[in-house]
Parts: sequence; C-alpha cells; structure tokens
Amino acid sequence: MVSIVDIVKKELSKQVSDLTREFYEEIMPPVDVYEEGGYLTVKADIPGFKKEDINVRVVGQETLVISASREAKKQGVEYVIQRPRKVERQVKLPVKVAKDAEVIGRYEDGVLTLRIPVEGAVRVKIE
Repeated sequence: MVSIVDIVKKELSKQVSDLTREFYEEIMPPVDVYEEGGYLTVKADIPGFKKEDINVRVVGQETLVISASREAKKQGVEYVIQRPRKVERQVKLPVKVAKDAEVIGRYEDGVLTLRIPVEGAVRVKIE
C-alpha cells in the first residue's frame, strides 16, 4: 500500500528535479572567451549532447549564439532528473567577426571549442 507521505515525497522530488533542470538550462553552457594568435577562442562546456545536436551562429557580427537540445528518454523508474534537455547562451563578442570568416569548431569530451578569426588581424606566415 502506498502512503500519502510516499506520494508527497515523490511529487516533491519531481518538482525539485524539474526546478534544478530548469536552472541548469538557464545558466548553461559556461563559456570562456579569449584572444590568441589572431583568433578569438571560445570554449563552452556542453557535456552529454551529441555533436549533431549543437547549433552555433554569429548574429550581427558581434553576438555568438550557442544552443543544443536533446530528447528526454524515459529510463525505468525516475527518481531525480536534473540534466538539461536544452541550453542556449548568447555571448557578446569583444571584437567584430568578418561576415565571410571561417570559424573552426571542434567538440570533444563535452567541450565545444571555436576559433574565430579576428577582423582586421594581420596574419604573418613564418617559414
């Protein structure tokens, strides 16, 4: 027989899980941005997403938008579900990105790394 206390505990646990997941969806992904060697490097932690689920775009030459989403899979009896199903982060870039810039992206071990050429940066090839 299921008691009212068990029902309340289960419902409270579900509500806490939902709130926690929503919190992570709001603050994720954490991002580092730095300039090095004529490139702006952006690193975003997006663990648990497949490469195909990640979208990156530059809006207006100054804003980087990183988003990802995945399907929620029901796995047996769920007690705590906190991992985000979707994330989106808009990052104001410190420099303008050329419209024809070739952005190099890599996703490895849950970390998305983008290398964006800085507009107007002079690249010198040393042989």
